[in-house]
Amino acid sequence: MLMELAGRRNGILPPPMNPSTAPAVTPPFDAEALVRSARAVIASEAAALHALEPRVDAAFVSACSLIFACSGRVVVSGMGKSGHIARKIAATLASTGTPAFFVHPGEASHGDLGMITARDVVLALSYSGETEELLTILPPIRRQGIPLIAITGRPTSALAREADVHLDGSIASEACPLGLAPTTSTTVALVLGDALAIALLEARGFTAEDFALSHPAGSLGRRLLLRIEDVMHRGAAVPVVGAEASLMDALLEMGRKGLGMTAIVDARQQLLGVFTDGDLRRALDDPGVDPRQARVSDLMTRRPKTIGPGRLAAEAAQIMETHKIHALLVTAADGRLVGALNIHDLLRARVV
Repeated sequence: MLMELAGRRNGILPPPMNPSTAPAVTPPFDAEALVRSARAVIASEAAALHALEPRVDAAFVSACSLIFACSGRVVVSGMGKSGHIARKIAATLASTGTPAFFVHPGEASHGDLGMITARDVVLALSYSGETEELLTILPPIRRQGIPLIAITGRPTSALAREADVHLDGSIASEACPLGLAPTTSTTVALVLGDALAIALLEARGFTAEDFALSHPAGSLGRRLLLRIEDVMHRGAAVPVVGAEASLMDALLEMGRKGLGMTAIVDARQQLLGVFTDGDLRRALDDPGVDPRQARVSDLMTRRPKTIGPGRLAAEAAQIMETHKIHALLVTAADGRLVGALNIHDLLRARVV
């Protein structure tokens, strides 16, 4: 940037062009051509997927059976665009209950084959079925007796012939008008990988809770894993007064703890009620209430909504939304007050 400014001062570079005086540039295409091209790609790939469906047959069942019986992991491999699809398939398998990882076939022949064990299953992707890097690592894989599943577009290829199970990912043509860029073929391979992952998910009885365990930082993980005890205020941070406390005592406690409420308990910490900002407004509107003399237990809401510490934080959000409240008291099974939380705690935890 400094060199550019110096160049302009010395007359070496022309002054920057004013956008308002820049010549108009006509794009070398029209909008209708773009839309036609995009729709043709979608139609081509949709037709290939429609043709793929009846080819999901006994071979697919055999592939699922090999993976289901595997005591190790599924090692997914492929070169180039097939390698990108292989990475995604490995990630989908791993997040849906089937341990899996990607191995680059080029790196495998230079040491990464040591990552593959006799307990694993190899899933190899190559549309031609003749990818040199994959064929190079087949002999050591086969010597270990490792089951091999191949997804190719050519059932007579070397990779397909060598595989224990071959999944036919053939297509009539690529969506690329030049017939060169892998487009439809990679889509078909990706869908076959998704089909394997979901079929195995259902066969394993994999649940949303299982999914959340491998996605603890995601929104689903937070909703299914985060408990009330993980986000609640406890101990001295819980606003609480005794049944004999005055209204002024309750207001001071509410101000100190900042949750917009205070619990009222007896000597055994059994919850008697809650006093909230709403209760305060109602008390001030009541001409029969003297704020200087009133006891908080006379003004509190009895039988307030509560939740247990082991319940999901998402359930607290649902209770608050249903009953139009902004805070909850947390009680143990015997009715003792053990904590409190409000909507801001749930927001900070990204539950809502």
